[in-house]
Amino acid sequence: MRLADLLTLERVQIEPTVSSKKRALETLGELLAGGADESAAGPPTHLVFDALSARERLGSTGLGHGVAIPHGRMAELDAPRVAILRVDQGVDFDALDHEPVDILIALVVPEASTGDHLELLAQLARALSRPDNIAAMRRAVDPPGLQQAATAAFHDA
Repeated sequence: MRLADLLTLERVQIEPTVSSKKRALETLGELLAGGADESAAGPPTHLVFDALSARERLGSTGLGHGVAIPHGRMAELDAPRVAILRVDQGVDFDALDHEPVDILIALVVPEASTGDHLELLAQLARALSRPDNIAAMRRAVDPPGLQQAATAAFHDA
């Protein structure tokens, strides 16, 4: 399973008005719950938000360098989903380096998919360990550009 295959344009957003960790997680919940058509619709937004928030309570997923990877497992899912949110002004995410976060890549997986969860997180970590991948995501001017930059980063991971 590859991250690059999971990222759809409907789950990529550049949102200039997000100014808090809670609002960022809510927006990611909306992206991960929604879909372009009825068959893509997922669990209710509040359940996705709850899964992401529960994981954050265990410890921040802010990696540093302005990047966070909120993630969680959900019984209500039948397949993994990934979403990307970029905000204009970084939000306080309790990151390891105490820097604000402006790129959030969220992942939710079915409860029983522990192996997939770990593999997808490893792919994310590899992709985000390269500063040029992060810079490309920051340079994107619209959601299609952000999706293209992220997909290229994920292909290399």
